[in-house]
Amino acid sequence: MVVMTLEGIGISFGDAPILQDVTQGIDEYDRIGVIGINGTGKSTLLAIAAGALEADTGQIIRRSGLKVAYLPQNPVFDPERSVLENVVQNIEQDREFWNVQGEAAAMLQKLGIEDPNSMPGTLSGGQRKRAALAAALLTPSNVLILDEPTNHLDHEMIEWLQNQLAGYRGALVMVTHDRYFLDEVTTTIWEIDRARVYSYPGNYEKYLQTKQERMDYALAAERKMAALYKKDLAWMMRGARARSTKQKAHIQRFEALRDREKIVEERNVIIESIPSRMGNKTIEARMLGKSYGGKRLFHDFSYTFLKNDRIGIIGSNGCGKSTLIKILTGMLEPDEGSVERGQTIVTGYFGQEYEDLPGTDTVLDVVRGMGEYVRTGDGLITASAMCERFLFVKSKQYTQVAKLSGGEKRRLHLLRVLMGAPNVLVLDEPTNDLDIQTLQILEDYLDHFSGIVIVVSHDRYFLDRVVNRIFSFEGDGLLHQSEGGYEEYLAHKEAMNGEDGPGSDEIPGTAGTARMGGAPKSRGTVNPAGTAGASGSSGITDASGRKSGNRVPAPRRKLTFTEQREYATLEGIIDELTEKSEKLAEEMLQVSTDYVKLQELAEEKQRTDAELDEKIERFLELQELVESFGGK
Repeated sequence: MVVMTLEGIGISFGDAPILQDVTQGIDEYDRIGVIGINGTGKSTLLAIAAGALEADTGQIIRRSGLKVAYLPQNPVFDPERSVLENVVQNIEQDREFWNVQGEAAAMLQKLGIEDPNSMPGTLSGGQRKRAALAAALLTPSNVLILDEPTNHLDHEMIEWLQNQLAGYRGALVMVTHDRYFLDEVTTTIWEIDRARVYSYPGNYEKYLQTKQERMDYALAAERKMAALYKKDLAWMMRGARARSTKQKAHIQRFEALRDREKIVEERNVIIESIPSRMGNKTIEARMLGKSYGGKRLFHDFSYTFLKNDRIGIIGSNGCGKSTLIKILTGMLEPDEGSVERGQTIVTGYFGQEYEDLPGTDTVLDVVRGMGEYVRTGDGLITASAMCERFLFVKSKQYTQVAKLSGGEKRRLHLLRVLMGAPNVLVLDEPTNDLDIQTLQILEDYLDHFSGIVIVVSHDRYFLDRVVNRIFSFEGDGLLHQSEGGYEEYLAHKEAMNGEDGPGSDEIPGTAGTARMGGAPKSRGTVNPAGTAGASGSSGITDASGRKSGNRVPAPRRKLTFTEQREYATLEGIIDELTEKSEKLAEEMLQVSTDYVKLQELAEEKQRTDAELDEKIERFLELQELVESFGGK
């Protein structure tokens, strides 16, 4: 049953149309994820659907008695009321006999707000967003509209929210750039592209497949029309005359082809820069410790960063992740220990805040502030050309920063960081407010970045895609080390927790606060002695190959055991899938008159081909790794 219909919705800001003739329906149990590049109108669409913004054209048709709960991108609080009062102010009238304050206080604490009676002015931006999320979740509704609900949530909170939404009895419409979250929660994807909204059934993974098919078909059709137009143009140039009905129709076809809306391949952000040369000495942390307000965040952290390290730092909100990376970059001083940085180290810090972007300056002013020219692999290019590579077209380059969307400001902030030619990239929650397309390009850029990458993130997909070593805050003040991405970290943690108990061994050289269980070679704790808890001799090897008194595992030189096993079996699996696909194609020819059977075989072949493509892609990925390790 349709509970809300967006009919012919259109809105413009200035001369630029943001949304145009948007017509979509929302059923009572829909789970809709809204995606698109920054600045295309995702937040605007949600605000219109929620009734917080009025469209220029069209109308919203709502079922009688429909209740909508809305989490805006930038929530506003009454500064004269406590956080708890702000959360429950629109709820009490609907639930007279429900202990709304008790449940609200419990949810706020679950979301990391320890004092629900504090005033909004004392909260950080992330805490305000989480408090507003609690208000939206607690408000009785038939339609729940959430704008970036996973921003500022740690991993445990994201999983908790996932479970909350799984039990929600109503329609859900949300904007999020968390791809794992989209896959788990949504059943429909709305993509905003060139002011239009396209609907795709299925989750994010299904959307990628369906969209590629749509684009391939559209581009193929466009190539055919372009070829036909070229042929008709030659005919017109030969002096065609509308002397017959046939010629008139030919001319009309030419004019329709000439005036058609041309299909072009999507423009993506192009991220490119040449990092500064890095010498032998990188960044060396020795026995770092930091406390705030009597709370000890971490202590005894020692690590020497190696060239091309890809480090992820994870933990609950408030545990000290951002504090640690600010100490590593020199933005903060530690209470204990020291950090030494090589003279050639150039750090690019992409943080959560970008208040230093001058609101009255234009986009081009900000970029020119870093330099009139940028050196890339193609040589020197102008600041304006660099803006265009980041999807700031000529007209947008003269827009004041204050008028950009949150995501556009993040993209501009990233551009400014990369223009500094860093050889150490420090990314603090880089996925907040960046659209999926930009994230994908950033991930590809990091694959080829010849320097050190340090990432603090709650985005599980991004961590799996980018890092190969994780340091995790586990609540004991020590940073625990795990090889691989986030999925490997979870497996290591599960193994450690499952095997931790009587008979498990302490990590050699530790203070006895962490145990390894049965996985001593894959997981360790960075501790007072710097011992990583992995097998092998002690001592950190720095960038020049020298050993100090501590030890850090060397960068990967071969496939992991799991990868070796997978690599050894993939060729056989690919052969089997290829044979199966060919067999299904033959069977389809034999049953061409039996529509039902033909449909079944076609669907099975489509699944087989998709799996085959996936296995081939994974085989090539592992093969590249093997070659990079010198064939080992």
